[in-house]
Amino acid sequence: MFNNLNNCHNFKDFRKLAKKRLPSPIFHYIDGAADDETTYRRNTEAYEQCDLVPNVLTGVKDVDMSTTVMGQKLDMPLYCAPTALQRLFHHEGEIAVGKAAEKYGTMFGVSSLGTASIEEISQQISSPKLFQLYVHKDQGLNKDLIDRCKASKFETLAVTVDTAVGGNRERDLYTGFTIPMRLTLNSMMSFMTHPMWAYNYFTKPKWELSNLKNHISEGTNVMTSIGDYFTKMLDNSLDWKGVEEINKRWGGQFAIKGIMSVEDAKKAVDVGASAIMLSNHGGRQLDGARSPFDQLAEVVDAVGDKVDVICEGGIQRGTHVLKALSLGAKACSGGRMYLYALAAGGQKGVERAIGNLRNEIERDMKLMGVSSIDQLTKKNLKFR
Repeated sequence: MFNNLNNCHNFKDFRKLAKKRLPSPIFHYIDGAADDETTYRRNTEAYEQCDLVPNVLTGVKDVDMSTTVMGQKLDMPLYCAPTALQRLFHHEGEIAVGKAAEKYGTMFGVSSLGTASIEEISQQISSPKLFQLYVHKDQGLNKDLIDRCKASKFETLAVTVDTAVGGNRERDLYTGFTIPMRLTLNSMMSFMTHPMWAYNYFTKPKWELSNLKNHISEGTNVMTSIGDYFTKMLDNSLDWKGVEEINKRWGGQFAIKGIMSVEDAKKAVDVGASAIMLSNHGGRQLDGARSPFDQLAEVVDAVGDKVDVICEGGIQRGTHVLKALSLGAKACSGGRMYLYALAAGGQKGVERAIGNLRNEIERDMKLMGVSSIDQLTKKNLKFR
């Protein structure tokens, strides 16, 4: 049944098709999380702990789902969070995701561990672009990435702050997942049973971490796991003063990604953040952490009038977005929601995934009796 994009109507459909099309180590890299994966599951389950309370007869012929986040006007309140290694999932990689986001007038996040360069993305994608900075021990690399984003006119910068060490991603340990891919008997067997993926991986332009390759060899010419990369290469001495200095060098719209506590949300405001992204890294870092949706209300109550609050993680349905907006989020973002679709069908897959979610948001707004997202409030929710 799930052999083509036309049969993909929701998140689970794309996941099933991605599982068929990817070698096992790569699928489980997307699909997996830390330790027992409790937080990963909770990220979505949290949305099911409250119910929507609709109003009727409100006149919803025309619906406006646009929002403004970090000064960027988006046509829908959901954007593509930055994720690493995208050409590993499909040879079109970040360019495919960026063009799909552009089609729907939403923002596109680019990871420091991306496989298309800052300059290439800037030249090909016109919609708002967010660069996600992993702060490395190499300060020259950090400065270079910031300056290249400024020169390429990226609209926003986000610094990720929940990667002091790599999370314990046990699925990667079992499968032996590394970047670049390590050729073992098991991985070779998986490649042989996915010949189209293998053909594209070995015949398309050389695999590389395009924005890092001139500074470091790890991940491009030297094999490493993501967990080891975070632990060995990223700056675990980063503190609030360091984040403030990054913001000063950037000088534009600035977000901090990985905030979860009210205390840290207030500190983010103090160092001049334009936005905070409530995120636990998709459950891939600290297992047992709260879900972003569970923390959303108290963070919005504390700082929502001073900074844009974005809810990231676990989004699988348009109703999830409406629930987060009802608690005061300015927008939502996610990674797996489009990564499975990228693996399933490249740009066309991502376009279908975003289009499905956009249609759900519009339809569900009408069913809720609201014609613009600013009409959504806590009154629309009933917690169990």
